[in-house]
Amino acid sequence: METLVYDFNGDNNTPGLEVFGAEFNDQPDNITVLEGASIILRCKINEEVTHKAWMNRSNILFAGTDKWSLDKRVTLLNSNSSDFSIQVEKVAVADEGIYTCSFQANNKPRLSLVYLIVQVPARIVNVSKDVSVSEGENVGLFCLAVGRPEPTITWKEQKSGLMNEGEFLDITEIKRQQAGEYECVTNNAVAPPSKHKVKVVVNYPPLITDVKNMPAQLGKTAILRCEAMAVPAVLFEWYRDDRRPVESDNTLRIKNEKTRSLLLFTNVTDKHFGNYTCFASNRLGAANASMLLFRPGAVYGRGASVSAGGSLAVWVCLALTLLLRA
Repeated sequence: METLVYDFNGDNNTPGLEVFGAEFNDQPDNITVLEGASIILRCKINEEVTHKAWMNRSNILFAGTDKWSLDKRVTLLNSNSSDFSIQVEKVAVADEGIYTCSFQANNKPRLSLVYLIVQVPARIVNVSKDVSVSEGENVGLFCLAVGRPEPTITWKEQKSGLMNEGEFLDITEIKRQQAGEYECVTNNAVAPPSKHKVKVVVNYPPLITDVKNMPAQLGKTAILRCEAMAVPAVLFEWYRDDRRPVESDNTLRIKNEKTRSLLLFTNVTDKHFGNYTCFASNRLGAANASMLLFRPGAVYGRGASVSAGGSLAVWVCLALTLLLRA
């Protein structure tokens, strides 16, 4: 730990971080030290001295070589005809205040004063935990910090870089695009900023974003794709014309991924042509989309379509079944 050396008459040869004060001022100079550091206060004397003492506020620390202070952190370094110095180790906020070197020289009292300022790095002491909310709800985040001097507090949205000053960040009717990490940064220029990230999860029902009719040749491969965005993750189900669940077999395979589901036809036959419906659900709702696997040149009465929530009674029942299953 670096030791701060304060020389009362400006003649300082001690290694370390040096701070120089005026000689024998009756108005105190200021000296700043970081909490936890050590400091040396040196009073250099070039006159014949009969009595001398160190005081903190009105408390006597040393009278000559006699220690009056009970604080083990305060020690006498030198007490001779030219140097009267003390050291305070592991400086605390309670040590802040006026320190006085007082001595009697040539029958005249002499005083030299210094005001010790103790700085404390900014530190976050209480902050919001990660939160999970539904889209449209209000979100309130808080971040409390301490330090000397008093620190500033800033909220930063990591995704957009938007900044908000103050302890509190209020988001009204949050949207899914606002999900992500929010960082609290507190700083008082004493030490590097203190930071903490809060994760905000925005839940919303499925939204099917991509469906497409697909032509297929007999004996060839084909793919029907259903993509959906949602939080929590989507549960996918596939259905045929007559609402029968589609199941994998040796010519058809279902591949579910995080945000999409694929129907993989490895060997297209006549029985595969027709209308397929993708059903995407989570605990907040459901959406479905229909698409065709068709023979090139064939004419069908309806194309791909997307429905959120399902308007037919059968889809309502199916949604309830899947929600209860989740």
